[in-house]
Amino acid sequence: MPFSTYRPDLMGTATVNVDRPLVCGEWATLNLTYTAGHFGIDDLGSLKISIRSASDETSPQFDDPKAPGYTTITASNGARLNVSYRKNSNIRPWGNTLHIQCLNFLSAGDTITVQLGDRSQGSPGLRMQTFREFSHEYRFHVDAFATYDFVVLPYEQQPKIELIPGLAARHVAILPTLRTVNDMFALGLKAEDRWGNPTEADNASYRLHPSRPVKGLPERISMADSTEGVLRLDGLNVASAGELFVEMIDDRGTVVARSNTLRSTDHGEMRHYWSDMHGQSGETVGTNTARQYFAFGRDKALIDICGHQGNDFQITDTFWAELNQLTAEFDEPGRYLAVPGYEWSGNTSVGGDHNVWYRTEGRPIYRAQRSLVMEDSTDKNVCLDAKALFAHLKDEDALVVAHVGGRYADISFAHDAKLEPSVEVHSAWGTFDWIFEDALKAGYRVGIVAASDGHKGRIGASYPGAGKFGSMGGLTCHLMPSLDRDSLFAAFRRRRHYASTGCRPFIDVSVPHLTDAIVRISDAESETVTTAQIGDIVTCSNSEAELQFDISAHVGIERIDIRDGVHLLKRILTEPEKRRAGRRLRIQCEGAEYRGRGRLVNWNMTVTAVSAAVQKVSPINFWNPDSTVEVDGNTVHWENVTTGGFHAVDVWLDDTTGGFLQLRNNDSEFQVDMAELGTEDMVYDLGGLGKAIRITRLPDEQLVATIQDHLRLPLIKGEERCLYLRVTFEDGHVAWTSPIYLTTP
Repeated sequence: MPFSTYRPDLMGTATVNVDRPLVCGEWATLNLTYTAGHFGIDDLGSLKISIRSASDETSPQFDDPKAPGYTTITASNGARLNVSYRKNSNIRPWGNTLHIQCLNFLSAGDTITVQLGDRSQGSPGLRMQTFREFSHEYRFHVDAFATYDFVVLPYEQQPKIELIPGLAARHVAILPTLRTVNDMFALGLKAEDRWGNPTEADNASYRLHPSRPVKGLPERISMADSTEGVLRLDGLNVASAGELFVEMIDDRGTVVARSNTLRSTDHGEMRHYWSDMHGQSGETVGTNTARQYFAFGRDKALIDICGHQGNDFQITDTFWAELNQLTAEFDEPGRYLAVPGYEWSGNTSVGGDHNVWYRTEGRPIYRAQRSLVMEDSTDKNVCLDAKALFAHLKDEDALVVAHVGGRYADISFAHDAKLEPSVEVHSAWGTFDWIFEDALKAGYRVGIVAASDGHKGRIGASYPGAGKFGSMGGLTCHLMPSLDRDSLFAAFRRRRHYASTGCRPFIDVSVPHLTDAIVRISDAESETVTTAQIGDIVTCSNSEAELQFDISAHVGIERIDIRDGVHLLKRILTEPEKRRAGRRLRIQCEGAEYRGRGRLVNWNMTVTAVSAAVQKVSPINFWNPDSTVEVDGNTVHWENVTTGGFHAVDVWLDDTTGGFLQLRNNDSEFQVDMAELGTEDMVYDLGGLGKAIRITRLPDEQLVATIQDHLRLPLIKGEERCLYLRVTFEDGHVAWTSPIYLTTP
């Protein structure tokens, strides 16, 4: 059993001195007061005060009274106290834990007062969690008898605070990416605070400027009409094929948001639908309730498809039944899909984390283990490794995806092509191209997806906050004729999807003009085609293939890597002539330490321009607002993290024809001759897992946001091509297309 249940009614009470909602990220001082119950606390007994592991609230510290999080703790009877704070030191999800050991006993009615963020000696206080939580709980556990058998106070006795969004700091505009001319569509407009929480603290009106006429689009809107910061404009339509984006403009004429591109076509059956199928709510290790989770995806993130992936060892049978009821309730074909599922959470040594989704409700949950659900589950559906999981699922109408979170999946341990069509290369945990490469090296034909694995209650718009997550959560674009579960499962099994780090670009990849081409749909099904699409496994009699691609994005396209499996076929750097003349340098930090939980790289970068003046700088992928870029004369400094992906700083210099750049990171130093810096990257390998500093030259102005191109390549009999794109955008987002597997027998 996770906790003792002995007489919680006699273990005391706890209160907090706050009776109003606090703003996410607000600096505050909290007084948590514990009053001992009937038993008191024996000498060497203890209190634990825990918050959720997902929280990024300032950690308590006891040594520096001028620093954030300074905490003082006193007992009303003068008892001596031994205090410590550690993360991940309690049963999940209550991992962030303050431990208070009583060196003298307490009697009933004695109190212990914990002042979190004591400002009396100069500390700025305690910065509250940066994401919305309706009931932010400080959970008290009491070891009254010095047995280290902690009793959790009753839920109604636990101190709780509501955390609400702050002022509007930015705006977001969202369109679909592919529809036919006859389709009605919606434009979503959103105000977010500096931490990414949708906020209703914006009553301003804005002018809407479409790039082409849109039937039903108002000229002006007021965010006062929004629902908690989100306005959805339905019933829109365009009269002809083409591209559309919409700008949101304030009364000063400033464009505060530009939407992604909508491609309208007058032919074809496919449409694009965006998903985040991987996250957790407060019933497991996330935040807020599962009901609020699904509602956020639909109403706040404006995604089309949502799944819930709680850790199996935290999903009781009761909660599994509740999740199935919720997905059935929220599932609305044509509007929003909610798909039942869970995360099989085995250790890496037995296969690692795998997402599981079912087409229908009422199917069993197969757990890797039952450590936290012993009292509300049975042994009959335990799968002790991934091989057993695939064996149990072989007759189920299910989808499986290997992913990398705290644990990472060892895809070579077990795989079933029928069940596991794709792997997840990006989430809020970071970017993991290597899991796709592992699959290819094992001989698998898989597609590529991304999701958030969000723990902060913001499925589909999962910003990392101020915690250990180093990336924004990802999204997947599904190529489907209609929005329903049957279309989703059919398209997913054919790998008809592409992935992104959170942006919504339009991407199309195909191989046309095929001869005698057959697409494999399943072991028993195939079809004849003349054009291969994203995700297809094709055999043909051609001696040459032409890979065509079409990309239209919300920002400039920095580079396109055309890959054949693990090999780079061609790198397209857009607008090379403008790059050569550009005075903008991108200094990029990338990679991870290794594959496991400790993958995070801390970067402490200083860049000095010798014989050149810094004109301006722009941070890229600085997701934590606390991470800033400082400029002092001709020196630029920043601290930030990477977890497999990258962050960068663009530096505009008055002269890049000569002189040097001096770069220093922690213990490494480099010098770059700017006269040698052309359009090709300079890369300094720092070991680890792709850990490196990359420097490239960019144009002074924004790069092109739309490109159509092709690449011809020979086909060799008996050899399979695995053709896909990895696209890097100017703002730091990345997208991957699922491969086209092409063979000439």
